[in-house]
Amino acid sequence: MGKNRALIRRFGTFNGVFVPTILSIFGVILFLRLGWIVGNAGLINALFIIVLAVSISLATALSLSAVSTNREVGVGGVYNIISRSLGLDIGGAIGIPLYFSQAISAAFYIIGFTESLTGIFPDMNTKIIAFLILIIFSLIAFIGADFAVKIQIGIFGILIMSIFSFLIAPSWSPLKMNLSPHYMSGQSFWSVFAIFFPAVTGITAGISMSGELKNPQKNIPRGTLLAIAVSFLVYVAIACKLTAVTSFEVLQKDKLVMVHRSLFPPLVYAGIWAATLSSALTFVVGAPRTLQALAMDRVVPSILAHPLGSGKNEPRAGIILSFVIASLFIYAGTLNGVATIISMFFLLTYTITNLAQGLSALVGNPSYRPTFRVHWMISFAGAAASYSVMFLIDTPSTIVASVLIALIYVFLKRRELNQTWGDIKSGFWTSLARFALLKLDQYELDPENWRPNIMVFSGDPAERPYLVKLANWLSRGNGIVTLFNILRGDVEELHKERFKKLNELRGFILQNKLPIFPEVEIINESVEGISAIVQAHGIGQLYSNVVLFGWGTDSEKKITLARLARNLVLLKKDFLILKYDKTREFGNYKTIDIWWGGKGGNGSLMLLLAYILKLNDEWRNAKVRILKVVADESLREDAFRRITELMESARIEAEPVILVRENPGESVVGLLSEFSVLSDLTIIGMGLPLRGREEKFVERVDSLVSPLGTVLLVRSVNVKELI
Repeated sequence: MGKNRALIRRFGTFNGVFVPTILSIFGVILFLRLGWIVGNAGLINALFIIVLAVSISLATALSLSAVSTNREVGVGGVYNIISRSLGLDIGGAIGIPLYFSQAISAAFYIIGFTESLTGIFPDMNTKIIAFLILIIFSLIAFIGADFAVKIQIGIFGILIMSIFSFLIAPSWSPLKMNLSPHYMSGQSFWSVFAIFFPAVTGITAGISMSGELKNPQKNIPRGTLLAIAVSFLVYVAIACKLTAVTSFEVLQKDKLVMVHRSLFPPLVYAGIWAATLSSALTFVVGAPRTLQALAMDRVVPSILAHPLGSGKNEPRAGIILSFVIASLFIYAGTLNGVATIISMFFLLTYTITNLAQGLSALVGNPSYRPTFRVHWMISFAGAAASYSVMFLIDTPSTIVASVLIALIYVFLKRRELNQTWGDIKSGFWTSLARFALLKLDQYELDPENWRPNIMVFSGDPAERPYLVKLANWLSRGNGIVTLFNILRGDVEELHKERFKKLNELRGFILQNKLPIFPEVEIINESVEGISAIVQAHGIGQLYSNVVLFGWGTDSEKKITLARLARNLVLLKKDFLILKYDKTREFGNYKTIDIWWGGKGGNGSLMLLLAYILKLNDEWRNAKVRILKVVADESLREDAFRRITELMESARIEAEPVILVRENPGESVVGLLSEFSVLSDLTIIGMGLPLRGREEKFVERVDSLVSPLGTVLLVRSVNVKELI
């Protein structure tokens, strides 16, 4: 393993980052389009274009430098950084277009090289020459990156001499006519900017070799930032010189103006060829490495990472695919057209890269400790500038590119790719939750904003899924549900069992895709233990206000529940008990009966719970009946009117049913059995047991619910008035 690593980590700051980056920046645009840009935009606007483009690339380079000094950067360069910061779904959504833009860039620089040949050989078939060069470079990449890097060092020397050949040539008399813009038909500031921008996309060239750098955390910041500084000065110097050599008409038409106005034209030709070919070679070598990283993470088929017999793990399968993509653009593309496509994809990549660093710095996870620190505002400014420029260049293309990225993200999200590293998303949501909780704590909760945040003491939910189902229905009003499994005993004896049960609870929630939180607690005594849990559960104003239990068959547990009821009411918790009929279950979801004692007691909460149930698809067509018992016939009409008016003011649909107790001694149990025996869910208000009379309370409850199907007992503390 160590031997393979030594073979891979073989490049330093100069040869691994600075040289490939500077060669990519000093490419087609410098020699073949900068004169055209100055001729159209004029010197002042051309300098502004250079400053704007370099500012965006600088902000991105700073972001890349910060992220790359926080953790080891592996194969894939920019993709590796984004995926390890924002996750495989977002990383893959950007990595796939990034790979295509890098493969297309190879075609872009080869097209630029062949265009320069027409100045010497005007009748040459440039397509054939371009294909031959692509084949040769792909073979070089097949041999290995070592050979490509050695070639680039020599090319770098030629390039520097060619630049000086132009800069030191006579004629340094700035022409005033070249200071202001003279746009050709169909051109504007932003269309010219789009042609120039590929010049600064070279900052990713060195980073794409990250998996083979000796020390990426030092090599990437030093090499990239130095390349940006040097290239900025050279672009400004050459733009100024171009205004002094000829008129804007010549600059617009003569693509080889730097050759024709240099001290030694053959040297500039050599520089053009060196710059374009070296840039092409950089992307021929770099693009397959991005694809290799995507394949290793299973974002794309793993076969695309196959070395095909390479002893140094060269991404030969990716080289073949990159050759095919570049060939298509060589056949169909023009230099300006390909430049615009590259600009859009790289700008989108820059946007996400800056967001990754900005969010990492803003969220401030303890694990984010870059040695090269960049303020989050710089990264966010870079992201905003990158995305805004996309719209200014071509709004429809920006929308299409954004939709494409979104579709790839959705596809990868559904694949649920596993990753063995953490990303910023959990930290982001944690920071957002903290911000929201602190904001919420500044306000006193208004009763009108009440919603059920439910603690469900379900035990093993697989044994009592009906409790989970009811809680999930009641949280339809955007409440929060927590499932509790209680273990009785000592922490020392049960701590391992607790984590086992917690994992089982999480598995149940994930398997059933429930928007619910799991919790397992160890207590010694039920009443005091559960009372303590209820008090401690929640943060700030976001606490549980409803407690739900099941009404089983064990008499001792029922008595314990009766004792617990007094504590929960004192703790201001609404208290629900579900008696579930395992034979009838929730019936046909057609009828909900509410036995009404008045809105001042439990009535308001009972009615609100019925309303929330009807928001769910299963209960949507259910009929809600409000059953009210009166002492004699003379009270029927007034009771009906009061309940009807209450329903109208509360904006809740329900049918009042007024029952007259014909015999003053008639039991409520008899009325319940007669009128609600066929109901799918019966909701009944619940009193509190007196201390020492818990057994009588249990007997009373059993007598009420035993003749019926599924029953929900309600004790309200918080909801006294209907909204």
